[in-house]
Amino acid sequence: MRTFFTVVIASFVALAALAIAQPTVPPMPFHDSLRGATPLNEEPKPPLIAPTENKDVIRGLNYAQQPPTIPHKIDNYQLDKNANRCLACHARSRAEESGAVPVAVSHYIDRDGLVSGHLSPRRYFCTQCHVPQADTKLLIGNSFVAVEDIKPAPRNPQRK
Repeated sequence: MRTFFTVVIASFVALAALAIAQPTVPPMPFHDSLRGATPLNEEPKPPLIAPTENKDVIRGLNYAQQPPTIPHKIDNYQLDKNANRCLACHARSRAEESGAVPVAVSHYIDRDGLVSGHLSPRRYFCTQCHVPQADTKLLIGNSFVAVEDIKPAPRNPQRK
């Protein structure tokens, strides 16, 4: 019985010693692809904002139901409860005249699934889903492959 208590006490002493031990700092400096080498207790200097693309070239979509990106600058566009500058060109009544892509029919369907003659309030703020683009370098790697580009594995002729 005495041996049992000795083992228990020795275990508690070992755990207490581990608990009060100082953590070791790895010899390599901290580096994060988003923060750079700035220590965690300091604020990094933000990078300059990249200029927005203004090519008016419609980009392809990567997946079904992806909102198209905005292919032009939207700086100083009023987009609030009082006005939506996007509709000056993209409203279905103005799209032919302006040469812009008209707002999709899905934007006229309300949350009950009913189609109306005016834009649905839940689709009014365009930049909730649609975003302008900037030509910048990737912050992290991307190995995305569209489903159409995935090659099927070769079939094993011996398997039945």
